[in-house]
Amino acid sequence: MGRRGSTTAKGRGMKVGRQTTLCEPVALTGVGVHSGLPVTLTLHPADSNTGIRFLRSGLEGRCDREIRVEIGAVTATDFATVLGDASGPLVSTAEHVLAALRGLGVDNAVVEIDGPEAPILDGSAAPFVDAIDRVGIKTLSAARRYLRVLKTVRVATDNAYGEFRSNPRAFRVETEIEFEHALIGRQSLAIDVRPDTFRRDIARARTFGFMRDVAKLWGAGYALGASLENTLVVTHNRVLNPEGTRFPDEFVRHKMLDAIGDLALAGVPLLGTYRSVRGGHKLNYAALSALMADTSAWVIETEASRPSRGHADLAVGLVAPAYAPDVS
Repeated sequence: MGRRGSTTAKGRGMKVGRQTTLCEPVALTGVGVHSGLPVTLTLHPADSNTGIRFLRSGLEGRCDREIRVEIGAVTATDFATVLGDASGPLVSTAEHVLAALRGLGVDNAVVEIDGPEAPILDGSAAPFVDAIDRVGIKTLSAARRYLRVLKTVRVATDNAYGEFRSNPRAFRVETEIEFEHALIGRQSLAIDVRPDTFRRDIARARTFGFMRDVAKLWGAGYALGASLENTLVVTHNRVLNPEGTRFPDEFVRHKMLDAIGDLALAGVPLLGTYRSVRGGHKLNYAALSALMADTSAWVIETEASRPSRGHADLAVGLVAPAYAPDVS
């Protein structure tokens, strides 16, 4: 089915710098990769300035709970990004749906979920992209707000680091991984994240794991829903999935997908470059926390408030395509 929506991308009539939402609700069902529990996730349209919110429904004998996606909502980052509040965790493994929404330029949505963990589906963000395509994206009247990085902020631990740098032209992610494994080794990738690059280069990359870790994960209560249908499984010398990898470097592409989802916790689209070396959810969260804590390192602005051409960080006309809704 073709993509639908009330607006078109830049060069085809898009209203530059406006917020977006979905045209109508769309639901997906599956199991949680860690919990193994069945779950239905429904993406709902939302008004301007709502941001992205999670609504936990189906709580027996209790009222629904709702939280806004922001850095203060993170409660754990061990094997996935877990969001919650003072009442406890609300949703686990939120990063793939967040990556799809941010990658396609959706500013406002309510993500209703009736279980404790988002469905893993095929292990990538592609099913969420397909669902958004089915209903389309529409432009709202309110101006889009951006968080623009003004200076370098870096967090390092052992041989890993995460770093934000100024980049007024786009949201760019640079990811490097290194595993002592013949099939992975060192992989790196750098992409300006736009709807077209996200769907082509990132969305289909699946979560991966090693057979050697399965017993330990199960013993700790993780990966109970993992299978060859939703996880790229690697032994000491081969990929177990019959279809093989979707990209020669699918591993680093999935790490980039996770980073895009984790960075959605900024609450608004980012304008800046994020570089991650040997990182993961925990490092992404630490780097974003450090950025947000340094109020001299960023500014919130709209397209209308951006400096005019001729300033050091001009490129007003180059910003909107990075977050233009991918609609037709």
